[in-house]
Amino acid sequence: MLKVEHVTKYYGDVLAVDDLSFEVKKGEIFGLLGVNGAGKTTTFRMITGLLDKNSGTITLDGKPIDYSITDKIGFLTEERSLLTKLTVKEQVIYYGILKGMKEKDILEKLDILLKRLHIEEYKERKIKELSKGNQQKVQFITAIINEPTLLILDEPFSGLDPINVELFMDVIRELKEKGTSIIFSSHRMEHVEMFCEKLVVLVRGKSVLAGNLKQIKKDYRKKNIHVEAEKLDITKLKQVKGVLDVIQNENEVIVKIASEENVNDVFDCVKTCKGVTKFVVEDATLNEIFLEKVGVMYENKM
Repeated sequence: MLKVEHVTKYYGDVLAVDDLSFEVKKGEIFGLLGVNGAGKTTTFRMITGLLDKNSGTITLDGKPIDYSITDKIGFLTEERSLLTKLTVKEQVIYYGILKGMKEKDILEKLDILLKRLHIEEYKERKIKELSKGNQQKVQFITAIINEPTLLILDEPFSGLDPINVELFMDVIRELKEKGTSIIFSSHRMEHVEMFCEKLVVLVRGKSVLAGNLKQIKKDYRKKNIHVEAEKLDITKLKQVKGVLDVIQNENEVIVKIASEENVNDVFDCVKTCKGVTKFVVEDATLNEIFLEKVGVMYENKM
């Protein structure tokens, strides 16, 4: 289990991470979110031992993180960190040896992962000859080749098409099932919703939203109602008690309401319309919650 407790980091007089605390249990996928410059990368670098913190503690399975246990950590960075003149095999061997693995074990695991990610034919190709998406696959392999206890994924789906995103997701879920603790960071909130049980949202290095994702959505209260009907009176809908907004899309209308208490009022309005084929109540998306919470925090800082 990873524990981050009251961690603070300054760059000179600039406060980059402010009294941050969270924990990631074994076999848990944890979301660390925030806009650019929020402190995510600084936090990742402190966890991996690349940066010293000013105060607080970071432990993995009860031990401070130093070079004696960094071999148990995998880190897929947002930036490309590949040596482009090396072949795929040479690159993965290099990273595997840095993690204390034997070359024989590296090559056995490499063949499995290349086949799993559908790039076995590129084993002897140089990194610079690969597409952006296939380079991302290689970078992913270097992060998991050592079967890490803790895996940090920073924008892992960058450059991937939907089919390859699914491939990555399957591998990540398997790592979770095997007990790997995973920190997942992405600007694509739908990906976070699919994976993460718990999360922290950072604004200027400080946690502004934290907890179980289901509870966060419950506490937010606002709901979205998806409606399909032949004719809807949008003006009338907007006048219903608790309706915050009505959005007309090509195939449906989305009615945003203040809380679940307003559902019946909206239903009473909609049922008078002809040809109603859909009336579905859903929680607000994580993207909506993120935008509102982070936006308010930025406004308060101005």
